[in-house]
Parts: sequence; structure tokens; C-alpha cells
Amino acid sequence: MDRSSTSPVQSQRTERQLAHLKILSRLLGHELHAQTSPRVTLSREEVEEIQASLDMYIEEVMRQRGYGGAGAGAMMPGELEVQAVPARVN
Repeated sequence: MDRSSTSPVQSQRTERQLAHLKILSRLLGHELHAQTSPRVTLSREEVEEIQASLDMYIEEVMRQRGYGGAGAGAMMPGELEVQAVPARVN
């Protein structure tokens, strides 16, 4: 099958997966538009919403790719390995 031709089911699945990223993009775009200063401030709630949307996207992709099994070392739904990143203060 040609890569350029996708079935309606694949198209719907892709749209559903990208919906999480569209929400994030719109939220960030709204904040950039609303805050005209060089620095953008996000509330804790907004950051939690961004994280939840990313988690849902990652879980959906992992499930689709077959990584969602309950084998040894598999992560439970909603569980992501997060590494701390040092904050940089200017």
C-alpha cells in the first residue's frame, strides 16, 4: 500500500493522537499572545495540564506501538520515568 494513501481508520487514529498536541499548542499560543513580556509565566495548574496532555499522548503512542504490555520493566498507565532537570536562574 502506498504511504500517501491512508485509510479512514488510520486518519482518525492520527487525528485523535494529535488532538493532545493541538491542545498544548493552543494553550501555549494563547499564553504567548496574552503575555507580551519577554518572559512567560504559567500557573502550576497550566503546567499540570500540559504534563497530563503529554502523558496521554505518550501512552497512546506506546499502546499503538505495542509497548503497553505488562511484561517485566513495563510501566503502568500514567506512570512515566521523569528525570529532574536543574533550573537555570539568570
